[in-house]
Parts: sequence; C-alpha cells; structure tokens
Amino acid sequence: MAGMDESLVAWLDEEADNLDADTLHADALPARLAQAGLFAVGVPEGEGGDGRALSAAVDVVAGLAEHSLSAAFVYWAQRAVIACLLASPNRDLVRRLVPDLLRGRLAGAPGLSNAMKFLGGLERLRITGVAAPDGMRLNGTVAWATNLRRHGFVAAIAVGDEHGDNPSVFALPHDAPGVARESDLDLLALRGTNTAALRLSDVALDASWQIHPQARVFLPGIRPAFIGLQCGLGLGLARASLRSARVALAGRPSVLSGDIDALDADIAAYSQTLCTGLDDGTLRDRPRALLTLRLRMVDIAAAAVALELQALGDAPCCAQRTAVTPAARAKRRSSQSSRRPLRS
Repeated sequence: MAGMDESLVAWLDEEADNLDADTLHADALPARLAQAGLFAVGVPEGEGGDGRALSAAVDVVAGLAEHSLSAAFVYWAQRAVIACLLASPNRDLVRRLVPDLLRGRLAGAPGLSNAMKFLGGLERLRITGVAAPDGMRLNGTVAWATNLRRHGFVAAIAVGDEHGDNPSVFALPHDAPGVARESDLDLLALRGTNTAALRLSDVALDASWQIHPQARVFLPGIRPAFIGLQCGLGLGLARASLRSARVALAGRPSVLSGDIDALDADIAAYSQTLCTGLDDGTLRDRPRALLTLRLRMVDIAAAAVALELQALGDAPCCAQRTAVTPAARAKRRSSQSSRRPLRS
C-alpha cells in the first residue's frame, strides 16, 4: 500500500509467522497500527481522521494483508467499530470512545455477525435485554468477535427484547460486571487476532452506552463498511500471492503467466467495482450485490493462492527461497480455511 510506514512493514514481515501462529503480539497490534496513523484513514476530518473516502481504508486492509493476514483482520475489526460509532446519533459516546480507538489505546471488537444474519432472517439474536432501573440487563453470548484485547476493549453488539426481537445496538465495555471473555478460538493463520467468544450474565448498561435504538434502521447503513472493508483481506492476499508467483517464475516462460495476468486484471476490476460502490453509496441499498462481492473475494483469493503454489512447484530451488516469505507461508496456511475466518 502506498504510504504505509516502512518500519511497520518491516515489523509485519519479520513477525508474520508469529502473528499468524500464536498470540505473542496480539495485544500490541492495535497500537502498532495506530502509530502508523492507519485507523484515521477514511475517517472525517472533524472526527480526527484524514478526510478520505471509505475506499482508502479498503486499501489499508489490502496493504496489510499483503504482509500479515492477522494484522489486516485486526485492522478490519478496529476500523469497523470506528465506522459503527461514527454513524451513531449518541455523540457523547462517540466523543468518549473514538479518540482512544483511533490511537489504539482501546481495542474495538465488532460482535455483530449474529445481528447481520438476523437481518437476513438466518438467525435469532443471541443477546436479550430487559428494562431495569439502571438501564437494561443483558444476557446471552457473542459466538465470536475479533480484537477482544484482554486489558481493554469495547464490543459492538445487538440486543433484542425478551422475545429476541426489536433489536438495538450497544457498545459493551470489557470491564462491565457480568462480561466474560472465553479463551481464544484456534483459527488457522489468525491466532494473533484476539478472537474469542463472550458470555453476558446480567450485564447492566444504561443509555449512555447505546449506539442506536433501532438496529433494523442502523445496521443496513453500516453493513457496506463492515463487509466492504473485509473484502480488502482477499484483495491483499491475492495480490501478494500473484507477486510471489511472478517472483517464483523469475521471468521464465510458463503456461501460468497468462493465468496470472488474467487474474491480476480481474483483481483490478473487482477493486474498482467495490470501491466505487462503497464511495458513492450504491452498495448500501444493494445488499445482495455486496454479499456477491464478498463471495467473489474468497474465490479470487483462493485462485491466486492456487497459482502461487503451482508457480512455486515449478520454480528452481533458488527462486523458491526468494518467493517463500513468512507472509507467503502464512497465506498458504490460511488458504486451507479461507472460508472459515472471513465472516461477515
């Protein structure tokens, strides 16, 4: 990605295997990304950002994914929560949380996968709330959320009524009594992302933590940011795989060259379609088109990894040593489970 901090790139390349395979640097990731100013990309200037369009943040996700899928996934989580809060009418909550999220002092965990599926009629809400003198009392589970940093996170969650309907959206602080973080999920090539489940047992939240009172109105508006930013994961993975394939071929004639060029053109066209739809707002009212783009992202990434592996299989030993970076090894591991971690 143009303009990415060189020291960050060097650190990501050096730690790619560790970031993907264990939790050693998981807690440090948000701060490292914030130091490079990445969370401010695509955020309005009045909110502390650089004022660019949302597609600029897609470029950041893709650029990070070229070096570390874990770093890109953590960035997506943090940036998605920022997008969620920026769309909230609760300006006091925005002022309270967004500055710390932009600086990486607080980790943001988007726990809205269940809510997005609820909108599509696929699942019932897993968190319910009942009115209480101190606000609402919440019970239920978040099956998974990324960026649940143990020493400080806020999760975006959807809460239904006692019948599991009429949902609202809340920010859930990590230190609220009754919030329990489970052990990290064992995700292949994404172990450094602080991804885990949450259990809520009689958690009290008042109106100051409410992001929006009507999830059915709110979630369609932020869905393009959630899913669109996630598509950058596949873009970066595909670009890195094709670059690795070209290095492995080392300019030698190969039947793979035409396939690599064709997929490269597909990636450019895909990126243009995605970014235009995000920036002009057309994907907000076309959820089917948005989900189609997400599925296409997985197919493109899988095709690129397959070409990389074929090229490495044909490459001389010296070319293989050059092409197989820590990031490339992590990509090949992640390709075995590409449909599991890339959830909406």
